[in-house]
Parts: sequence; structure tokens; C-alpha cells
Amino acid sequence: MSGTYQVIARRYRPQQFDELVGQEHIVKTLTNAISSGRIGHAYLFVGPRGTGKTTVARLFAKALNARGGPNISPEEDEIGRSIMNGTCMDVVEIDGASNRSIEEIRKIREDCQYVPSQCTYKIYIIDEVHSLTTEAFNALLKTLEEPPPHVKFIFATTEAHKVLGTITSRCQRFEFRPISEDLIAGHLGKIAAKEKISASPDALKAIARLANGGMRDAESILDQMISFCGREIKTEDVIGVYGLVSESQIKELLGKMANADYSGVIETIDSLVENGCDLFRALCDMQAAVRLAMVDAFKSGSAEFGGKKLTGEQLMRMLDVLQGAERGIKNGLSEKANFEVALLKAVEQSRARAINTLIRELDKLSAAPAETQKKNS
Repeated sequence: MSGTYQVIARRYRPQQFDELVGQEHIVKTLTNAISSGRIGHAYLFVGPRGTGKTTVARLFAKALNARGGPNISPEEDEIGRSIMNGTCMDVVEIDGASNRSIEEIRKIREDCQYVPSQCTYKIYIIDEVHSLTTEAFNALLKTLEEPPPHVKFIFATTEAHKVLGTITSRCQRFEFRPISEDLIAGHLGKIAAKEKISASPDALKAIARLANGGMRDAESILDQMISFCGREIKTEDVIGVYGLVSESQIKELLGKMANADYSGVIETIDSLVENGCDLFRALCDMQAAVRLAMVDAFKSGSAEFGGKKLTGEQLMRMLDVLQGAERGIKNGLSEKANFEVALLKAVEQSRARAINTLIRELDKLSAAPAETQKKNS
């Protein structure tokens, strides 16, 4: 071998703020803080996995420790590279899940007293900070209240509700959002072009769907698809490897549900199971499709599936059943049986609403002659 292979997620990790995809609101706030010199002593990055929390933490640390003072576009040098690689002695990355005890935090408190050896600031990046024990959090409080001027803290978590309020209140909080499928697909397309990989737009969109808003997951999936497919990635390859249900199949299934075609729904589910499709993933995709249709229906009056128009209220009832079925499908004894029951219940709920609406309209019509008679008398 000519060298050790480096995965796409690492090879294409942003090295400057302007290379980051998504999270523009966070980049703008941090770069403005650097430019104006209004730099806090503690930051809390909150958001789903793979949305850029650690990358932004490293970029921020790199910018603060730029040669000549904080700079939003620092020149590439040895210190900057070591920060981005996670090997800088003055930018310490700690896994909160593995180093959660009060002893670990006491070590940090003692180490804080020493000035950085290479950089302007000594920066502690604590990932999964919610995993720290209560005692460890309390040990950290004093340092957060009166930190040395050369020390900065960046905490990252996927579960902000588990972080003590006394910690949160001493930090500037930044919310990392799931990255949109379009942005992910566009970024993957650029990577594929650089790697000289032919990937269809639909294949990239399918990968983006699987990533659930996480760029790192999307890049890892692309890496795996390149290993599986070679130089050409097609939509059917992604669907086959990951058990995805295609958009056309989702539309077909929702069309049968809208038309109350019970036997057709069962037949389609049988086909999905035979082809090894992930039913939980199919449920999530159906939820997304019904939600979009519901929003459109409330704006325009109705949405159409399989030639059948459904009102916003009908779609809302259908969506409510689909959302309520998540736990049963994920943890139940029979994924297929629970999926079938959920879809059939969703059909029933959408129809029940339509019948109730019809009854009210008939009641109004039957009441109209009586009111007319009263007025005439």
C-alpha cells in the first residue's frame, strides 16, 4: 500500500470557517465576536451528532490562537494544523463520557493555572459534557466563574437538558441545527467530483435522507457506497444497500392509503419486506411526506395522493397515528405486524374525520329549513 487511507469525513473536514456547510448563524456570531474582540470564556454547543460541533470548536480555537492575534481567517501554520488534527498541547479535547469523574475535572482545574506553552489561549473542548457526574459539574463551577484570562472552555453535547443549569447559565449557548438534505447532497456532489466519482443526484439525495441532517454521517455513507459501487453510484445501489424505500414507493403506498385500499396496502408492505426494506426508515419517510402534504393542504385546502384529495385535518390525523407508531415498530415483537397495523389505523383515522365532517355538514343542511321557517314566521 502507498499509504494509510484517510476517510472522506476526515479528508474533507473544513479548515476555515468559510468552508463549513450549514450553521451559518453560528459562524456569523463567532466570527463577529472574534472581529470585535468580544470573546467569552465559556461556550456551549448543542445539537444532533455530526452537525459540526467539534469542527466549529476546533476552527474557533484555531482562530483564537492565530499568529499575531485572533483572526477569522488565520494563515496555515504548524500550530493551526495541530489544532485541527487534535494534537495541539494547548487545545485539549476531552471525551466527557470516558472522563466524567471529579478527579478528571480537578486535573483540569490544576492545569488551568499554567499558561499555554505554544498558543495565546489554553482551550478545553469537552465533548458529551452531559455525561459528567454532578460532582464533576460542581467542581467545574468555580473555574467557570473566575477562569484565568488565558483559558477558554468549549462544551459540546447532544443532550442539553442533562447539563446542569448552573453550567449552562455561565456559557454562551449555540444551537446547531440538522443540515438540510439539499445542502448535504450539494456538498456530497462536490466531494464526488473531486474524487472522480459519478453519483446521480437522486443517489446523493438518498444518502442525504439517510444522514438525518448529519454531514459526518452523510460523508461516511458516501465512503461506504464508493467501496461498494466503485466509480459509479446509482440510486438503486443506495436503496439496495441500506434498505431504503424509494420516493415513488412511498407515494404509491400513501396513494393506496388515501384511497382506503386496504389489500393494496398489505400487498405493498409484503413487497417491501421481501425486498429487505427498513420499515422504520420507511415510516420516517412517510411521516415527512405526509407532513409536507399537510402543510400544503392547510394553505391550499387539500393535498392529493393517488388521485384522492385529503384535507389538512385528515392528513393531520394520519400523521398523528404514524408518529405514535414509532416505538412499537422500533421495539415491538413484530416489526411488520406493527407497521401494518399503524398504516391501517392511519387510513381509518383519515376516513373517520371525513365522515364526521360530512355528518356536521348534513346537520347544518337539515337545520337550515327550520331556521328559514322561524324567520318567515
